[in-house]
Amino acid sequence: MDNDLLDSQCSVATQAARNLATTTKSLVMMGKITPRWILQLLPWVPVTAGTYRVNRTKAGHKISIQAGHQGECPLPETFIDYVEHPREYPMSVVQTIIKVHTRVTDLYNDPINQMEEQVRLTVEAIKEKQEWELINSREFGLLHEVAPAMRLQPRYGPPTPDDLDELLTGVWKKPALFLAHPKAIAAFGRECTRRGVPPATVNLLGSPFLTWRGVPIVPCNKLPVSGNANCNGSSLTTSILLMRLGEKEQGVIGLHQPGIPDEIAPSLSLRRMGIDCRAIASYLLTLYFSAAVLTTDALASLENVELDYYHDYPEY
Repeated sequence: MDNDLLDSQCSVATQAARNLATTTKSLVMMGKITPRWILQLLPWVPVTAGTYRVNRTKAGHKISIQAGHQGECPLPETFIDYVEHPREYPMSVVQTIIKVHTRVTDLYNDPINQMEEQVRLTVEAIKEKQEWELINSREFGLLHEVAPAMRLQPRYGPPTPDDLDELLTGVWKKPALFLAHPKAIAAFGRECTRRGVPPATVNLLGSPFLTWRGVPIVPCNKLPVSGNANCNGSSLTTSILLMRLGEKEQGVIGLHQPGIPDEIAPSLSLRRMGIDCRAIASYLLTLYFSAAVLTTDALASLENVELDYYHDYPEY
């Protein structure tokens, strides 16, 4: 250091002092983490042997019942017939292998545990994939489980209050929630503003949600958006789901199998696989899950909803 500077300096330099200080560090932030509301709101039903069977009554089977009769008239005889080959939902799986060098966990484990942080972030990624599969999987995803009669089209493009009312006529028995892409919720909000009927809000899980007819509209960015925006107008479309929830209500349920070996959360396991010749430790992370729609009237969709339709308002 220059002698003139040393002569003029009256206290320790800030940069030099920092060498003696302990920097406060955050945990690793991952921007792709979302609230995953549907995973929190969906009722999770435990299964055994990795399979859930949905037993239903036979379509068209008539149950004979008599009412308003008097005297000793013969009563009808009846029985309930079941579907002979009910649908079964096997557990789906999401897996990955975490690799961590033993030198890292030996030397660089304070103040943040390296292995715990690797597991935490990987579990977040697995949960994001789980939500995507619940919506989009061709085997059990909700978008593909909607019955043909429960698939509706918007009246003229963007989602309007009339469209959501029409969805409610299909899932009218204890509807639990709408599930929509954030852009679809914004498009619906614009249509409500246009009509002067701003939707009410409700607090769930510590966050505000828009509602329609008292049913919360839950955002989910895993609902796909199709098409491309262009200068001549909108070609972006998506779907909005409405569902009833719960096994007792014959609605939509999530499926998992708690109690698996090396479980760190229900139906989620972490197994140490060993250390290879390069001193790298491997850990197998596994999540088992699925979903089931118990009756066809538990789930409806509004398809081909336009997202980029805007209104012009007069200037005063």
